[in-house]
Amino acid sequence: MEVYALSGSSGTGKSTSALSFAYKKRIPAIIDDGLLILNGQKIAGSSAKFEKNYISAVKRATFFDDQHKKEVQQAIHSHFIGKILIIGTSDKMANLIAKRLELSEIKHYYYVENIRSSSEIKIAQYVRKTEGKHVIPIPYKQVDQNFFKKLIYKGMEVFSTKEERIGETTIVYPDFHHGTIKIHKKVFKQLVEYICVNFKEFVNYESVSIHLQGLPTLNLNVSISFPIHNNILEKLTALQMEIYQHFLDHMNIELYAINISVIKIEKGSPLRR
Repeated sequence: MEVYALSGSSGTGKSTSALSFAYKKRIPAIIDDGLLILNGQKIAGSSAKFEKNYISAVKRATFFDDQHKKEVQQAIHSHFIGKILIIGTSDKMANLIAKRLELSEIKHYYYVENIRSSSEIKIAQYVRKTEGKHVIPIPYKQVDQNFFKKLIYKGMEVFSTKEERIGETTIVYPDFHHGTIKIHKKVFKQLVEYICVNFKEFVNYESVSIHLQGLPTLNLNVSISFPIHNNILEKLTALQMEIYQHFLDHMNIELYAINISVIKIEKGSPLRR
């Protein structure tokens, strides 16, 4: 058996990207948080996301329980799996899982930074901290509805670049994830308004919208003060960079795109908002 590992810190989006990554590498089977997933379907095991605390979740993910381990081992052998991907928070964890399941030595190591952009990783971490969402790369219908008493939601359908359906994900809120931080979207607006004040002799803030689904994007509408004494493109680029840096420093959000639209030219420069 050919064994692969995909490692990365908690909340960086490993499970979200697992199905697409495995498909690209032609790996039919995935071990993720105690589950054996084959061609996008749960085959055996139970998810660590169902555990009541962090310690028991780690034990579940690393097959500490012998009955759980044997169930997954038998399923691997009965399905004649030739390639398998182990997902873990580190190489050490991936190797421990491979050892516990008595799999071949891991020959291929990949990291979440290899398959996700910095922007995608940071927004995944932001969503984990502010919303408490965890992703299981199996269909909603395969999640034990009775056992998992907290809210669960259908995630997203996963398709290949050729529009072939690979599988789907389910969003869960584990018991061991205690508390979230709520940041209202008006805070993003206020932050952009504050940044625009530093450019008040050139631009007037009009409106802003931010989209955090997928790659985080910010759209900003401004008006330009007349007469114009500066290079417009240089000034707007400077504004883009200022917004980018503030969101990174204060929210740990690496904006994928900052689209600035100049919607009108106004006489005078004072910022009224």
